[in-house]
Amino acid sequence: MTIEAGKQETQGGRIRLGMVGGGQGAFIGAVHRIAARIDDQFELVAGALSSDPARAKASAAEIGIAADRAYGSFEEMAKAEAARPDGIEAVAIVTPNNVHAPAAKAFLNAGIHVICDKPMTTTVAEAEELVELVKKTGKVFVLTHNYTGYPMIRQARAMVAAGELGEIRVVQAEYPQDWLTERAELSGSKQAEWRTDPKRSGAGGSIGDIGTHAYNLAAFVTGLETDELLAQLTAFVPGRLLDDDVQILLRYKGGARGMLWASQVAVGNENGLKLRVYGTKGGLEWAQADPNYLWFTRFGQPKQLLTRAGAGAWPQAQRVSRVPSGHPEGYLEGFATIYSEAAHAIRAAKMGTRPDAEVIYPTVEDGLAGMRFIEAAVASSKAGNVWTKVE
Repeated sequence: MTIEAGKQETQGGRIRLGMVGGGQGAFIGAVHRIAARIDDQFELVAGALSSDPARAKASAAEIGIAADRAYGSFEEMAKAEAARPDGIEAVAIVTPNNVHAPAAKAFLNAGIHVICDKPMTTTVAEAEELVELVKKTGKVFVLTHNYTGYPMIRQARAMVAAGELGEIRVVQAEYPQDWLTERAELSGSKQAEWRTDPKRSGAGGSIGDIGTHAYNLAAFVTGLETDELLAQLTAFVPGRLLDDDVQILLRYKGGARGMLWASQVAVGNENGLKLRVYGTKGGLEWAQADPNYLWFTRFGQPKQLLTRAGAGAWPQAQRVSRVPSGHPEGYLEGFATIYSEAAHAIRAAKMGTRPDAEVIYPTVEDGLAGMRFIEAAVASSKAGNVWTKVE
């Protein structure tokens, strides 16, 4: 990572960050807080950490947020922080999906940059509204498809763009887990409860939770746009209201073909995100279980193992690496890259400019693409697994 550059940037002070959600019993909030601090670009100073005001106050106290900046609702927080001379400059939204859009709107309208968890909204209409609001306000909007922050994913993207694989023919993305093999939503699991509830999760279950990650990763690396898809969404666990397994065929614009599988009932899998891309000249394979490695094969040649910060690492990967090769960087560091890219964009916005071209992060438009993917997949499945256009 541009650690030295990061140190120079923080001489003007860390970016003041607020958080919505992520209180007691939450998982992803703590991940965001760690990621925001790894490269020393942000300072968490305010929060509305729970929809329960008492829990919000208690959660804030546990992580050192001052009592007068621990809020009982995101609406109260947006209004109060916008009025403070030392108010937050950015907010991280780490709530269940149904809160993403209203919270993002509140902070964008208050003049505050937004870092939002995925999927961006629960409907395409909400996503389209956010795209227009971001354009209107001119604020930075970062969607935490965090897997795009891995150095070797950045390298894969650069290699595809440079033509190392030739014309892309086949893309395969998968994300299997097993934690919802039984009906955990009935056993007191807060994470399972909201992810399987259509009112809080939206129309998709596993497709929204992890399928969008696989879909976004494939698009990020290949640059391909989906034309149409054929999807089968299944709720294998009796009584479950949303899908826990997704199997999708993809037709990309330009002729490439793809397959996507996301499952939360695949026994023996933890977070098995994988991506394979094959072109006329070569192929790439990457697995999150070994994120510092990227397999590259030129047609007719032996496989090459490319390593993070090792021989053969491209500048795009070196830029977001923090330690020498052989020292593993993983999930938290990849997540931190998204926060550091957000910091670059926010600091550029302060100066009325755009960040350098090398700064890459998932945008509000990527969030809209994800929602259109979910909508098309749900429609395809409900119609009997038919080819459906992705608008």
